[in-house]
Amino acid sequence: MRSILRRRELLVDDWKYSREVGAPNLANPLEAALIVTLLELRADPDLWHGRPGRLGVRLSPVDNVEELTPHLRRLELVAVEFPGPGDGRGFSQARLLRTRLGFRGELRAIGAGVRQDLIFLMVRCGFDSFELAPGQTVDSALRAYERYTVAYQPGAALESITRQRFGAD
Repeated sequence: MRSILRRRELLVDDWKYSREVGAPNLANPLEAALIVTLLELRADPDLWHGRPGRLGVRLSPVDNVEELTPHLRRLELVAVEFPGPGDGRGFSQARLLRTRLGFRGELRAIGAGVRQDLIFLMVRCGFDSFELAPGQTVDSALRAYERYTVAYQPGAALESITRQRFGAD
């Protein structure tokens, strides 16, 4: 079973990727939470929108985020792929999803580029869950949430910054 870090808590992932379950079986309750690629969603949107259970989509770095616009009401999760630590396109995809498209569901960072030294920046862009890259430890990822106490650019609201700005007497 895969573990993810969601809102500072280590959890067993209840989502499955379409490649893990094979051909769609719409009646299978084990596939209740399924993540499909944008290519699969585009190929047959009625199939995916009509299935019972939770639906998520996986974005590769080359996918156009705006293509999700007609599907966002049905999606509960968007998994954004970071193929390596030097590929920052996922940061832009996350900001577009949160700010321009108004996505309020779970935004997950996945791939080899999900490293503890980038967690703080990913949270600032709107990510709230992480599938850590191999070799990354949960303890170091949790510490990364608190690495900085002040951020100067606008971003997703961080509790520590809100407390610092508005909690003073």
